[in-house]
Amino acid sequence: MKNFQPRAWLLPQPVLIIGTYDADGTPNAMNAAWGGQWDMHDIMISLGSHATTDNLNRNGEFTLAFATSDTLVASDFVGIVSGRKCHDKIAKTGWNVVKGEHVDAPVFDVFPMTMECRVKEKINESPSGFFLIAEIVNIVCDEKYLAADGKPDVEKMKLITFDPVHNGYIALGERVGDAFSAGAALK
Repeated sequence: MKNFQPRAWLLPQPVLIIGTYDADGTPNAMNAAWGGQWDMHDIMISLGSHATTDNLNRNGEFTLAFATSDTLVASDFVGIVSGRKCHDKIAKTGWNVVKGEHVDAPVFDVFPMTMECRVKEKINESPSGFFLIAEIVNIVCDEKYLAADGKPDVEKMKLITFDPVHNGYIALGERVGDAFSAGAALK
């Protein structure tokens, strides 16, 4: 075994696209990896200081989409280009914007699934950022990504994960087992 100094290498890391509106109503998006489920109806995201955090401070509603191999280039773009320096960066992505039905935030229709969210709490808020806890208000899924049971089919989505070790993106693969039952073979 080889030892490494502590790093942000928790795997897999989602590639999250946070959608907000700027003060003038212009749609904005940023790419974030440090997020996850907080509890049954809430999510958590670690955020630095960005145009997105300015928007969240002004209006506590946003959307959260999951990047895919099909959206990789534009998803990376919204992560490397600041909304503070490029006011209408969504125009360069080619994404279509639809206003969220349940929150005052943009839904980008190129993503298979989007959560409409509302800020519940900011933890350790400072000039450099904060930990965001948000309530999931609604989940929107493009019908072509639904399984036979009518629920979202994650395998169809071609989701990607961030590789923090080598600074890359990896496509998530196929289903390999059934949760809460595969381990029964060892009982």
